[in-house]
Amino acid sequence: MPFENLSPVLSDALVARGYEALTPVQTQVSEDQAKGRDLLVSAQTGSGKTVAFGLAMGDELLEEGRMPYATSPLALIIAPTRELALQVSRELSWLYAKAGARIATCVGGMDASKERRALGQGVQIVVGTPGRLRDHLERGALDLSALRVAVLDEADEMLDMGFRDDLEEILDGTPATRRTLLFSATIPNPIVQLAKRYQKDALRISTVGQDRGHGDIAYQAVTVAPADIEGAVVNLLRLHDAETAMLFCATRDNVRRLHASLVERGFAAVALSGEHSQNERNAALQALRDRRAKVCVATDVAARGIDLPTLSLVIHVEIPRDAEALQHRSGRTGRAGKKGTAVIIVPYPRRRRVDGMLRGARINAEWMEAPTAADVRKRDQERLMEKLLTPVEHEPEDVELAQRLMAERTPEDIAASLVQAHRALMPPPEDLIDNGPRGRDGAGRPERGERFERPERGAGGDQREGFEDSVWFRLNIGRHQNADPRWILPLLCRRGHVSKNEIGAIRIGPKETMFNIPRAIADRFAEAVVRSANEDGEDDSGVSITPAPDGPTYPPRRDKAGHSGPRDGAPRSTLGRAPGGDRGFGDRSGPRGPRGPGGPGGNDRYKPKPYGQRSPRRPSK
Repeated sequence: MPFENLSPVLSDALVARGYEALTPVQTQVSEDQAKGRDLLVSAQTGSGKTVAFGLAMGDELLEEGRMPYATSPLALIIAPTRELALQVSRELSWLYAKAGARIATCVGGMDASKERRALGQGVQIVVGTPGRLRDHLERGALDLSALRVAVLDEADEMLDMGFRDDLEEILDGTPATRRTLLFSATIPNPIVQLAKRYQKDALRISTVGQDRGHGDIAYQAVTVAPADIEGAVVNLLRLHDAETAMLFCATRDNVRRLHASLVERGFAAVALSGEHSQNERNAALQALRDRRAKVCVATDVAARGIDLPTLSLVIHVEIPRDAEALQHRSGRTGRAGKKGTAVIIVPYPRRRRVDGMLRGARINAEWMEAPTAADVRKRDQERLMEKLLTPVEHEPEDVELAQRLMAERTPEDIAASLVQAHRALMPPPEDLIDNGPRGRDGAGRPERGERFERPERGAGGDQREGFEDSVWFRLNIGRHQNADPRWILPLLCRRGHVSKNEIGAIRIGPKETMFNIPRAIADRFAEAVVRSANEDGEDDSGVSITPAPDGPTYPPRRDKAGHSGPRDGAPRSTLGRAPGGDRGFGDRSGPRGPRGPGGPGGNDRYKPKPYGQRSPRRPSK
C-alpha cells in the first residue's frame, strides 16, 4: 500500500488523484501518535492543510471503508470565507467519494432554504462559514448532537474577522466527546486561548520552518513615489507577464478603482471584494481558470482560500497590515512546489515600516526600484525574439502566405510589421514621475549634493512674487525617509487642495521637511490638511503636516556652484502629474474650480485623492 498509515479507501483516492507522497503536514497528522487526539496544527499556506485534516478525521468517519448512515452530521469544518469553504468541500468530495460521503456546504450568499433541505435529508460532513452555520444552528436546521469531529480551518483569520462569538456558540453546541482539530498558518495568543477552552491534551504540530517566508516565493520590495503606485503596478504586470497575477488592495473602493483602471488600459482583469455576489465571484474565478482573465484585483478577505495553479505573481499594491497578512497574501502563489514572486510596492515614506515588517517575519526581500517603460520594452523584445526563434511546424497555407508577403515586401518591413502587431496586443508601459532618488548608495540613501530643493528666489535673486509674506509648515519626513520634491510637491497639492504654483520653498532636512505658502491661503490650506488626515493627523503613507511658526533652522541645500538649482531637476511642466491623467491615481493639482459651499477652502470640483492615499474625512473645525 503506497500510504501505510491510511485507510485503503483514502489511500486509493490519493493514488487516483496523482499523489506520490504526502506533504510534511499530511504525514504528521497521519502518524500513530496523532490518531484519536485533538490537534493544534500550524503550517504554511499552500502546504496541503485541507487534505491533511481530511486524512486526520478518517478514523472517526469510516467504518469498514464506508461512511455510516447518519441523520445528523458526523464532521463539521468551519472556514472563514465562502471561497475557502467551497474549496474544502471540493477537496473532501474526491477524497471521500469511494466511501459514499454526503457533503453539504453552508455559506453566505447562497440559498439558505436549499441548504436546510440538504441538512434535513441527512449528510455526514458539513462545511460552512461561521455566520451561516450559526444561523442554521439557531433555527434548528443544524443538529450537532452526533458530531464526532470539528475542524477549524484558518482559525487565526476567523478570529481576526470577528467570528469569535460565532465559533464559541457553534462549539458549545457540540458533544464534549468530539475531536477538535485547529489548523492555522500562525498560532497567536487568541488561538492558544481558544485551544485551551475547546481542546483536551492537544498534540501540537508545526511544519513552519525557522524562515517564516514561504521557501518557494521570491520576495521583492519596490520603492516608488506615492503618486507612482498605479504606474508601478502596470509596469510590474507588463514586466513579469505572469500567466495569472493577483493584486491586493486594502478596501473595496480601491479594488474597484484599480480594476477599472487596468481594464481601461487593456488588461484582462477581474475583481473580488465583499461587494460582489457569490455568482459574480464564481464567474471571476472561472475566468481566471479558463485563462480569459490574467489579473485578479482583490481584498485580503475575498482572496482567502483561492487556489489557482497558474498563479505565479502576487503584488501587494497596498502594504499589508502585519507580517501575518503579508504571509497569507503571498501564500496564494508558490503552492504545491511551484515557484512564485511576491512584490510589495513601498512608497518612500513607508520604507522603514516595511523594512521592520520583513525583519520581524524573517523574510529576505530584494529591494529595488520600479521597472521603467524602457525596462518593459527591453523585456518585450526578449520575449518576442524567444517566441519567434522557437522551432515550429508550419502549415502549408502559412508558408504560402509567407511567400506572398516576401514577394510584396522586404524581410525588414515584414519583421517590423510583426513586431508592431505584437506590441499592439499588450497595454503600453507607464512613464513614472520619479523612479527613485538619484545617486543611491548601498544604504539606500541619496549621496550628498545630489538632491535639490525648490528655489526660494527667482533667477534675479529676488523673493518670488506672492511669497513676500508666507507661512511655514512642517512634514515629518526628511532625507532619512528619502524625501524628494518630485513626490512631495504632488502630496502637498493633494493634501492641501492647492496648485503647485501656491507652494513656495521646499527645504529638506535630515528628519523633517519645511515648506512655505502665502499667508493669504494659509488658513484654507491648514483646514484642508486636517480634513484629509486620519485620526492620528497623518495620511495613509504616515505623512503628517503641521504648522512651523519659526520656519526652518537649516539653510537650503545648494549644488557645488552655490546655486539652489531647480527644485527637482525635472521640467516644470511635468511636476505634480501622474501617469495616466485623471484615472484615479496620481496628483490632482491642476486648475482649481470655484469653491463650493463646503466651508473655507471647500472645492466641489476637487477630485478624489490618488490610490493608496485616501483617508477618512474629518469634519472641519
